[in-house]
Amino acid sequence: MSAPAPAAKGSYALEALTDDFGFYVRADALLAERRSPMQHIEILDTPLFGRAMRIDGCFMTSERDEFFYHEPMIHLPAVSFGRPRSALIIGGGDGGAAEELLKHPDMQRVVLAELDADVVEMAREWLPAVHRGAFDDPRLELLLGDGRAFVEQCEERFDQIVLDLTDPFGPAVALYTREFYAACRSKLTPGGVLSLHIQSPIHRPETLARIVASLRSVFGVVRPYLQYVPLYGTLWAMAVASDSTDPLALDAAAVDARIAELGLRDLQLYNGATHQALLAQPNFLRELLAQPAQAIVEGDALDDPSLQADSMQALRVMPV
Repeated sequence: MSAPAPAAKGSYALEALTDDFGFYVRADALLAERRSPMQHIEILDTPLFGRAMRIDGCFMTSERDEFFYHEPMIHLPAVSFGRPRSALIIGGGDGGAAEELLKHPDMQRVVLAELDADVVEMAREWLPAVHRGAFDDPRLELLLGDGRAFVEQCEERFDQIVLDLTDPFGPAVALYTREFYAACRSKLTPGGVLSLHIQSPIHRPETLARIVASLRSVFGVVRPYLQYVPLYGTLWAMAVASDSTDPLALDAAAVDARIAELGLRDLQLYNGATHQALLAQPNFLRELLAQPAQAIVEGDALDDPSLQADSMQALRVMPV
């Protein structure tokens, strides 16, 4: 691992979401960098977000804004379920999702299946403010390997499954198919919940619609919800899916009562009011999801609309 490299004044980490839109984040230093057999991992020191992780030029998480992503991904489904005792995370090598799940007092076992050991090692060393020691919690079991293979082969059932994945392009498409969602459904306990991110309704609406169609072809209850994630530079979407648990069945007072009963602490975003706000769908999203969309099935290939030029992935200097 290389020593921290100071960035020149005016250095920015650039990310393109599509051919038409992108953003930059000021970076003071490249703290660590590693090219694993699978991907390029960086830890940047930024004035706005603190330490931030990028994978293949895309921002994944940061110290100061991780709660915008992890809290709604974990607690909206978990509180809707009630008192989860077991959970499976596919991906999530930064440890942020595990840390949120382990806040639940009845949680006895969290399995984290991460494909890339280097992501875990980098996060463990450089992002303690994200995982907050979750990797050392005895309730957490870390499995390094193919998460899809684990789901298909394991006989255990979980109250919550979290798909904390990279974007659905290239090999990752296999984790967004109708067949994989059906495999996940078979590993949920009665009333169990699946949660996942489903892309941006602004920049990747067609992909979002196809993911929702895939979920609806498998689960009886599918609730997409919206959240702005500062580090992602845009409005982002997530979803909860279940055979019977419906987060819309809880009003704000009921959510706050459950949070109090569970003794959930250190929540910076999630409460009864935000539970309702997250699930409120603006008209443009309703119209998008009302249109016919084809489920993603085995063998499908989705085109990544993001720019992949090296100049847009590297830490570089822009005129200021």
